[in-house]
Amino acid sequence: MKFLFNFILLFFVISMPFKVFAQEEILIGLIPEQNIFRQMERYRPLASYLSEKAGVKIKLTILSRYGDIVERFVSRSLDGAFFDSLTGAMAITRLGVEPMARPVNLDGKSTVRSYIFVRTDSKINSVTDMKGKKVVFVDRATATGYLFAVAFLHENSIQDINRYFNEYFFTGSHDSAIYSVLDNRADIGSAQDTIFNMLVSKDPTIKRELRIIAQSEELPETTLCLRKSISSKIKTRITDILLHMNEDPAGKGILKKFGAVKFIRAETGDFNSVFNLARRAQIN
Repeated sequence: MKFLFNFILLFFVISMPFKVFAQEEILIGLIPEQNIFRQMERYRPLASYLSEKAGVKIKLTILSRYGDIVERFVSRSLDGAFFDSLTGAMAITRLGVEPMARPVNLDGKSTVRSYIFVRTDSKINSVTDMKGKKVVFVDRATATGYLFAVAFLHENSIQDINRYFNEYFFTGSHDSAIYSVLDNRADIGSAQDTIFNMLVSKDPTIKRELRIIAQSEELPETTLCLRKSISSKIKTRITDILLHMNEDPAGKGILKKFGAVKFIRAETGDFNSVFNLARRAQIN
């Protein structure tokens, strides 16, 4: 009788799907680059594709504020996140996450830049012209929506933005910062070029109404980073799917919706430019 019971138990164990014993769900955080509904709309097809190909459910969650993304990564027990350049650098340093892959945009670049911009009819052409004006940033924890602007100002002898500007405020997302200047709620704005260009592609009048007066060096595009403790097999599987999805007709369709031509492998060294920018901005 005992033999029969053990045999039945063994048969049951062998018959169960592999994923019962593996990690059944991967929870991935998304940074608030733009309106959360647009952000989910952009990433959800990619998550579904990865889930189907990897045989593990990829679940998405929005990290609503840049400023506490690293803390929320821990408190929500996330397995990974699509980090922007600064939050990625912070997560690598503080959490030891591993960069896996990042997208190559439709323009063939896998990097982003920060834009400082004004309205076309503005008389602001230099840092001197910015004195006493109203400025909009995205968040202190963004390279393209704050850090570059601070470095740029420091290199032009402006050390205290509290005294130099009449007012400055944060919107929490790049698209909101852009619209703030468009709608005359701010004189000067700082935001990421990919979001700027995405909005222009949907509404070409934006390009005529806004003028870029400064831009940063190239920084790494939004990068998928996973925590070290995840199974190496799962990490390899997810990365391989991303790296080769441009070779799959279904994958190409997902990439087109996402706004990329392919994914490439990401490395910790990609973030050296971010650490350099932080030093220039005199931020640890």
